[in-house]
Amino acid sequence: MKTSCFLFLSAFAVSAYAQDNFSPAFKQINSEVQQHSKAYSTLKDATSTIGHRLTGSANGAKAEEYAFKLLKSYGYDVRYQPFEVESWSRLNNETKIGDAASNLHKVASVALAHSPVKANVSGELVDMGNGLDEDYQKKAGQVKGKIALVYLGVLPGSPAGTPGLHRSEKTALATKYGATGIIIINGVKNGVLLTGTASVTGKLIPIPAACIGLEDGMAVKAELAKKPQYANLNMTNFSGMIKARNVVATLKGTEFPKEKIVLGGHLDSWDLATGAIDNGIGSFAIMDMARTFKTLKLKTKRTVEFVMFMGEEQGLLGSKAFVRDAKAKNELGEIKYMLNYDMTNDPKGVTTSRKEMEDLIKGWGTQIAQIDTGYKNLFRAGAGLHSDHQPFMLEGIPTAGGTGGKLPNNSGPFYHSDGDGFHLVDEQELKNTVRYSAMLTYALANTPVIPVGRQTENELKDFLKQNNLELPLKIAGDWRWND
Repeated sequence: MKTSCFLFLSAFAVSAYAQDNFSPAFKQINSEVQQHSKAYSTLKDATSTIGHRLTGSANGAKAEEYAFKLLKSYGYDVRYQPFEVESWSRLNNETKIGDAASNLHKVASVALAHSPVKANVSGELVDMGNGLDEDYQKKAGQVKGKIALVYLGVLPGSPAGTPGLHRSEKTALATKYGATGIIIINGVKNGVLLTGTASVTGKLIPIPAACIGLEDGMAVKAELAKKPQYANLNMTNFSGMIKARNVVATLKGTEFPKEKIVLGGHLDSWDLATGAIDNGIGSFAIMDMARTFKTLKLKTKRTVEFVMFMGEEQGLLGSKAFVRDAKAKNELGEIKYMLNYDMTNDPKGVTTSRKEMEDLIKGWGTQIAQIDTGYKNLFRAGAGLHSDHQPFMLEGIPTAGGTGGKLPNNSGPFYHSDGDGFHLVDEQELKNTVRYSAMLTYALANTPVIPVGRQTENELKDFLKQNNLELPLKIAGDWRWND
C-alpha cells in the first residue's frame, strides 16, 4: 500500500512539473532583455560616476542611493534595510623583506582587510606552504613568534586533492599557531596585488596580514630555501562602527505572497578599483531583471525580493543582517529559495544546494534552450562558502545561482585587484546573465509546488559534511554541532 501511494505521489509530482510551460513568458523576457537591457549602461554609469563601492565609505552610500533610485524608477516599492557594521579601510601600508633584520627592502604589497588598526611587526619568515593545518603540524612550533609566508591558493606541484582554504581561514590558522603576522602570495602573474578580508568573522584580526605579488613571493620562497629571511609589516588602518544599507525591491506575489524568492547579489566592492566584475556584473544584472519584470508587467505567484547586499566583502555582513532581521520578525520560514549572483557571467545552467530540484530545473532549462541554444542546461548540485548565499544556506534554506559561464575578457586574474574595471565587462554576456536568470526566477516564483523545503538540523549537518564544509566552518567558528 505504501508503494502504491509513493507511485501515485511520484506520478502526481511529474504531472505537476509537466504543467510548467513557461515558454511564452520566457520568450517575452528574452526579447525584452536582448533589445532593451539597461544592465550594461547603468553599470557603466555607476562605475564612472561613483567609483568603488566600499561599505561604510561615502562611495558606498552613493551606491546604495543609486540602486534605490534606479529600482524606484522601474516602479518598485523599494526600502532600505539599515544595519550597523564595523567598517574597515586601509590608510597606509609598507612591507619589507630581506636576508637580515638590518637589510630589508620594500616589496610591493597591499594590506588585507581587518588587519589591526596599527601594526609594526618584525620577525623571521617561515615558509608555511599552502597554509593548511598539516603544514603547521609538519613544522610544529616553528612559526610561533614569527611571520608566516603562505601561498594564496594551492601551490603548483601539491598532491592531488590538496584543499584550498580561503585567505581568512589561512590567516586564522596562522594566528592559531602563534604567528605574529602573515604574508600571502597572490597566484596571479605580473605582480597583481589582491585585497579582501583576512578575517573569518568580519571583525579585526590580531595580526597584520598583507598580500604580495607572485614573482616577489616565489623569489622570497626560493631565498628561504637557502638561508633565513626576515620581514617587517608596518601598517595603519581604519576601523569603526558605521551604518550601511541593503536595498530591497519587492514584487508581491499574487497567490502565495507569504512565500518568497530572494534574488540577491552584493552591491559593495573593494576600494582598489570600481568592482565592475566583482560584483557589478551580478548586482546590476539583478537590477535589470527587476526592470524586465516591471516592463513586461509579469505576475508571480510568489513574492520576489530583489536585494542589493552591502558588506559582502567585509564578511557577508549585509546578507547576515538580512537573515538576522527575518529571524527576528519570524519570517525566515517564508523564504523558499535564495538565488545568489556573485560574479556570475553568461551562465550555461544552474547550480543549487538541492539535487532534488534537478528534474524541475532541467525541465525549465529545456524551454530556455529552445529559445537560445547557447544555454546548455547544465545542472550542478552542491555548496560552497564565502558569498551571500551562505547565511541562508546555514539556515537550511535552498540556494541556487548560475553556473557554467566564464568571466569575460580574462578578468579572473584581476579579482579583488586594481585592475577590476568596466573595460572588462562584455555587454552580450551580461545580457545573457539577465535573461537566463530572469527566466529561472520567473519559473521558481510561479511553479505550483517547490518540492524542497528547509533542511532540518540533522539534514543540514549531513549536507555540509558531504560538501566538505565542516573544516572551514569550524575554523570560522560557524560549526554549531557537537559530534
